[in-house]
Amino acid sequence: MSQIDDQLASVVGAVIDPELRVDLLQMGMLRAASAAGAAAQVIVALPSEDWPVRDELEQRIVEASRQIDGVDSVAVEFTVMDEAEQAALRSQLIGDPSATAGSQQSHGHAEGRAVPFAEPGNRTRVLLIASGKGGVGKSSVTTNLAISLAKRGSRAAIIDADVWGFSIPRMLGVDRPPAVIDQMVVPVEANGVRCISMGFFAREDQPVIWRGPMLHKALEQFLTDVYWDNPDYLLVDLPPGTGDISLSLAQFLPKSELIVVTTPQPAAQKVAQRAAYMAEKVNLQVRAVIENMSWFTGDDGKKYEIFGSGGGKELADELEVPLLGQIPIVAALREGGDSGRPITVLDPENESSKVFFEMARLLEEEHLPTRRYNEGLKLL
Repeated sequence: MSQIDDQLASVVGAVIDPELRVDLLQMGMLRAASAAGAAAQVIVALPSEDWPVRDELEQRIVEASRQIDGVDSVAVEFTVMDEAEQAALRSQLIGDPSATAGSQQSHGHAEGRAVPFAEPGNRTRVLLIASGKGGVGKSSVTTNLAISLAKRGSRAAIIDADVWGFSIPRMLGVDRPPAVIDQMVVPVEANGVRCISMGFFAREDQPVIWRGPMLHKALEQFLTDVYWDNPDYLLVDLPPGTGDISLSLAQFLPKSELIVVTTPQPAAQKVAQRAAYMAEKVNLQVRAVIENMSWFTGDDGKKYEIFGSGGGKELADELEVPLLGQIPIVAALREGGDSGRPITVLDPENESSKVFFEMARLLEEEHLPTRRYNEGLKLL
């Protein structure tokens, strides 16, 4: 192999696959790299036939190869990994399920793999976004808060655990299904946030008619069969109320923290209070309250409190936690959710966007105390 071949293999091997965020050499995707005169040829094995970032990956390979002196043209050929190679890649990324199968200590899905976010030393901050009732804008809050955290440089992800009323893919602006490698799901990224949702497995007009055990199983798979790649924050959009899903997540994610979303009127505040009390019953810590639909600013500049006032502050005082923010009623916030163009992306200077950005800052700098883990300490 010539010196330029060695250099080409090194440069191309260091190219990061935009879907998995791992370099080609580490994933075993680079099969060949050689140059004949000024022409380079690269062969890459994709994890699946319909790999969604194929074109972007090819562009990255070409750009990297052309940085080498003497290389003017680059031909990229793609093949597809066989089943054994896909299984090996899955094992590399999320572990081999057979390695822990049958272990009484494992708390993952039926194959025995543990929930990564519950493991000692895992640094992902899991925030459960809850409400006592529907219609308070919880999913809009989850979407825009996650984007705001991502805009601050954090790696943010969302689990849409509202399996009956899934809406996160639409609100986030997701435009394709997730990639699958040997039954491992790679969450889709949109606007800097990765997500997984029942919406990828059921039509939007199809009702999900499941009992508790099936819901429990689906949540386990969202946590263990998905390549999350260690985000800084995992936001979980809970369904309204205090049912099976909330209880299952409390079991799977004992280190998670609850943020309660309410609206200003006392009736909504009282219902939201139940979600907070449920968290306390299952030993989850309530971190903050967010009040949505706090007021509407008219053309005259005056704030109109359409749904009353004081509910969020009263609930926060009752729970002895901060009122993280008050989000005004803005038509663009609703429109952005319907069209998949979140307001924090479409109009960062909007008054509601500024509230989301400030809430993200407060979460990172003030209201989520620093955790200190010692990876050598484990409970037996």
